[in-house]
Parts: sequence; structure tokens; C-alpha cells
Amino acid sequence: MIVPLRDAVASTCGGKAGALGALCRAGIDVPDGFVLPFESQRGAVGPSRDVLARALAELGDPPVAVRSSAAGEDTAEASAAGQHLSVLGVRGVEEAAVAVRACRDSLHAARAVAYRDAIGSGHLPPEPEMAVLVQRLVDAEVSGVMFTPGDARGPTVIEASWGLGPSVVEGTVTPDSYRIDADGAVSRRIAHKRTRLDRHGSGLVTRDVPATHRHRAALDDATAVRLARLGQRVADVLGGALDIEWALADGRLWVLQARPITAAVPSGDSARVPPSAPGTLVGTPGSRGIAIGPARVVRGPADFAHVRPGDILVCPCTDPSWTPLLRIVAGVVTEVGGALSHAAIVAREHGIPAVLGVRDATAALADGAIVTLSGTDGTVTRGPERGES
Repeated sequence: MIVPLRDAVASTCGGKAGALGALCRAGIDVPDGFVLPFESQRGAVGPSRDVLARALAELGDPPVAVRSSAAGEDTAEASAAGQHLSVLGVRGVEEAAVAVRACRDSLHAARAVAYRDAIGSGHLPPEPEMAVLVQRLVDAEVSGVMFTPGDARGPTVIEASWGLGPSVVEGTVTPDSYRIDADGAVSRRIAHKRTRLDRHGSGLVTRDVPATHRHRAALDDATAVRLARLGQRVADVLGGALDIEWALADGRLWVLQARPITAAVPSGDSARVPPSAPGTLVGTPGSRGIAIGPARVVRGPADFAHVRPGDILVCPCTDPSWTPLLRIVAGVVTEVGGALSHAAIVAREHGIPAVLGVRDATAALADGAIVTLSGTDGTVTRGPERGES
């Protein structure tokens, strides 16, 4: 009923837990934990509270992260980025039991079913199954995502912000962006990081970042290089180009997740793209390609019914419940977020262009106005491109 994380393998514990188990066995810093494997999640009841209580006691009853680990996710064909549930800051067996059930049930949530339908049965197991991973929660000072190259000579790309990782992975903040070349050279773009997510007791709280820290680099260059080297160690164990979630606490770097990259990040740099005409907005290239269509300003689920096929989705940010919209829109523009966020990953998997971190986009782009979106260079222009009708 319980598998120590160190012993986890993908065939019984899902892709997420299996990858972390391999990293544990290789001596890489991964928060300690255990897995409730596929077998323990079959049937209506799942593991007993006594079983769960004993496993938590062996960890010392710390605050934990309870995370889904489905069959067929975190593969080169299907990331399932953000489609299944994670619950952070869980404390005690009662909260853990509720979180385990919620993670298990997220396998059948509308967004997860829509994602599997979009990916196609050829890339997924015939019967979806869910294991659940329980780990010590890292109270991160800084966290984020990095993409390692498939070739050791290529650059590592890192996105980082203050506090816990969901701010970056869910795209609720525009993170700092770093590029570390194979020779150790670092280039960076520091963002305006207005909010941060932290644990408070057994819950999570979003706080304003002090004004003095909003434009301060979340990582110094030496730490960025350390991260890139850690990413290479992870790649040596798991192989290939990887999408890695990480956390920094008390000077120690932790790996929270590692999975193959399903689609490459655009190589364009919007910071070097001057507006070609008045009315051009600039953000972070998230998913390559060009789309022309009516801007559809969506501020929340109440606006979903207004979205039509071919629209350009313009929103403050997205969360995983918005995934079905990405099957019908022609492109995505967000006001916050980075190229390594879940929204950008899913946009790349669906093959639609995306530009992230376009400040005030919902005010600058009128609902229904025709816009041209370039996810390759990170620009949004009112009206069709010159030469288009």
C-alpha cells in the first residue's frame, strides 16, 4: 500500500514519482516521501487512514505536498502539465486523506479528460490510473522551472521567482529569466515580481512582494550556474532534454519534478524586438507561430462562453481549468507568466502560438479587435500584419 519514494518506479507509481525515485537512488536532493501506488488507489476506498498515518509519522509529520502521479504523464509524448491536482501545505492525516482523494479524483476532472482527448490514445495507456505522491514540503525562498538542453553544449533556461513554485509553473507571476551557456556565461532578464506564494500554517497565502524586491534578481549568477549544473546531473540520470521544477531553501537546491520536454521553447528574444509600429505590444515568446484573429478578452470562467474557434485568447493569466479553451483558440496572450509555465507548455503541445507577460494586455487590446500574434518573437500587433487582409 505504501512505497518509499526511493523505491518508486513509473510502472507502479506513475511517471512523476518514478522519475523522482530514480533521482533519489542517484543521490540527487529530492524531498523525502512515499507513494500510494496504482494498486492502492483502485476501488472506492483507497488506503486506510491508519496506513497513511503511519507513513506520515515515519516522515515526522511535517507539512507535506500531496501530488498526483498518473500513468502516462511526464513522458516525451504527454506532459499533462497542470492537468492533475497538487495540494501543498497539508498537515496531519485528516488533511492528507482529503488531499489524496482529491488527487485521485483529478484523474477524471474535465480538464484532464479534455487533455487526454486532445493528445490522443496513441500516446497514453489504454486505462488511466493514478498514484499519489506525498513529500516533505520545501518552504522555498526562491523556486521555479528550468529546461535543460538535449545536447550538453546547448544553453539551460531558468525561470525563477520568490516563494513557492506554483507562482511560476501556474503563470501567476512573470518570473526572472536566465540563460546559462555551456561555458558558464549567464544572461538574464529581471521581471517585475509583484506577488509571492508561501506556506502559512497548513495553508498557502499570496502576499505582495516588498517594493524593494520586486525588481531584485531572485538568483545571483553563481546560483544560476549551480542550478544549471544540477540540471545536467538530472539529465545524466534521466536522459534527454528535461523540464525540471526546483526550489531553493537555506542555500540548498531541491528537485521537485523532472520530465521530458515535449516541445521546444521559442528561441526568439522579445527584449531585442523593437515595436514595428505604434500599437505593438511585447512580451515573452511562449509558443512559436503566427495567428491572426479577433482578440477575446477573458477575465475568468464567466467569460468562457464568449470564446469562439479562431479567437485570440487575451487574459490576465490562465490556470489548468482553462485547458479546454486551448483546443479551440488560435493563440494565447497573458498579462503575466513565463515561457516555462503550464499554459505555455500546453500551448506548445497544441501547436498554437502564445505570448506571455504582456503587461495590461486586457486593457490595451479591445475585445473583438483583430490582432496579429507572433509567438516566435513575442509580439502582439493590433490589426493584421502588413500585406494581410
